[in-house]
Amino acid sequence: MTTDELATSVPSFADNEAASMYVRPSSALSRKLAISVVKALIDEVEVTPKPALVDRRYNGAHHDLTLLLMRQSALVLMPYFEEMASLAEGHVTDVKLRELLGSVGRRAEKAMLHATNGVNTHRGAIWTMGLLISAAASGSCNEQQLCYIAGKLAGLPDRFVSVGETHGQSVLRRYGASGAKGEAVAGFPHVLKFGLPALRAARASGASEEEARVEALLQIMTSLCDTCLLHRGGEVALAAAQQGARSVMDAGGLRNAKGFAAFAVLDETLMGLWASPGGSADLLAATLFVDALFPKRRGAKD
Repeated sequence: MTTDELATSVPSFADNEAASMYVRPSSALSRKLAISVVKALIDEVEVTPKPALVDRRYNGAHHDLTLLLMRQSALVLMPYFEEMASLAEGHVTDVKLRELLGSVGRRAEKAMLHATNGVNTHRGAIWTMGLLISAAASGSCNEQQLCYIAGKLAGLPDRFVSVGETHGQSVLRRYGASGAKGEAVAGFPHVLKFGLPALRAARASGASEEEARVEALLQIMTSLCDTCLLHRGGEVALAAAQQGARSVMDAGGLRNAKGFAAFAVLDETLMGLWASPGGSADLLAATLFVDALFPKRRGAKD
């Protein structure tokens, strides 16, 4: 789906009955940013092939997710991302903003679950992309500043957050992983140090856009302590994903026979463990969003 199609396919948050009473009328900036976020989410799910993740080939290690469902879910979230951007535009990064954004995020999650009949399609993405779109709307001159502001927001308290334990919190407690919140508070290092450099280096070396996106995902996987993998398959799944992704990258990615063979092994291994790197996928979407905001000329060095 193109940017123009997205712009005309989903109503503005101002037309949404659930729109926050605190938000002023939507600006062109907030709408543009929301469209860019949704495009990044749809682009991510359509990247093919991905190991044990939903893509154009299959549903990966998921009984309840499909490509169509993921696309529909992303579109449902557009008004909420637009609302987040409108809240952040011209607003200082403080606790009040953090709590307002959290309120929108919780409504977005309810809308997502209603649209998907209870399937968690984008819970992690609502957190990650909500922070990044808010940082973008508040004003950022480069990707480093964007991720810094998003990290600052992530570290602020929200007194309205539920105290109930989620799957992610259970994984944090059991394995000591920092999870999506830790990644955000740290300023999204796997976007800045892994995803973006891999994406841009692959493009500069002549890779197709899809090959570059696959390599960005794999590079993120080599290092990320992915709580989705830990939840689904424990340390065995995490080690298999990290080592397998590293093997593909060491072999030159999907652009040669050895790299493609290594990818097939990684895919088969994760499918056998019924574990998918969902956290890495969220960070690929974040990488695509940040890259779209601050594009590098093809062939330029980071």
